[in-house]
Amino acid sequence: MDRAFGMDRTRFPACAVSVVALAPECEDAARDWARRLGLPFDGQGAWRLQLGPDGLRLACADPGAPGPVRVDFARGAAAHRRRFGGGAGQAIAKAIGVQPGVRPSVLDATAGLGRDAFALAGLGCELTLIERHPLIAALLEDGLRRARDDAETAPIAARMSLREGDAIALMRGWSGEAPQVVYLDPMFPHRGKSALVKKEMRAFRPLVGDDGDAPALLEAALALASHRVVVKRPRKAPALGGLAPGYALEGKSSRFDVYPMRAFKPKDGGRKTPADGGNPDIRPMT
Repeated sequence: MDRAFGMDRTRFPACAVSVVALAPECEDAARDWARRLGLPFDGQGAWRLQLGPDGLRLACADPGAPGPVRVDFARGAAAHRRRFGGGAGQAIAKAIGVQPGVRPSVLDATAGLGRDAFALAGLGCELTLIERHPLIAALLEDGLRRARDDAETAPIAARMSLREGDAIALMRGWSGEAPQVVYLDPMFPHRGKSALVKKEMRAFRPLVGDDGDAPALLEAALALASHRVVVKRPRKAPALGGLAPGYALEGKSSRFDVYPMRAFKPKDGGRKTPADGGNPDIRPMT
């Protein structure tokens, strides 16, 4: 993502954000991020975009706030999911349409921290990611850059491209070949106990809010996708916008609502590839 971000301060006027360098050798790059995002380089405010030797991270300065959030595809949860997450047998892969000889092109229109997109790219899908919040897009861009520099994750990151902007507008104005699948994972108001909310969501919600335009996202996705739209939802939540899916795949805490339009045609006669389950390093979670 080469163009500069445009920080819309009217979306969160109460949230002061600044950029901080965590090491002297990071100061020039941190100042460049401040310039790109239109943010002060002073270490003040409730939110700090911190740049250190291990990359960008976003931290809230309020007492008791969750720890910093960063995107790391090479280690931690993403690495564990890549090695032990179940491969093509996991629910999201089935919902997207991954099967022997089929690796759909996917537009993840609500990319967030990119974890689902990275899992799908790891199975061989070509991913386009859209993230509209400039700070989250910055974290994701930094994580993808580091993933491309890592020998294990570079082939996966090479299948991922990032666009920063409003997904509805970008989908409505799409040019070129349409993605076979549009994947949506909107952020919704949380009504449960705060302890059950993931650290990232607790950190981001005061800053980015909820996706109140999610029904319009679904409308734009249905108009663009050539084969299907997949919406990730809380397991007991109603269908997005009241539009019933063709079918749903349920997990313990979430489900995938699938809006099919066209069947996939397997390549190579549907012959299995390593990503279909032939890789001994990919094992179902127990």
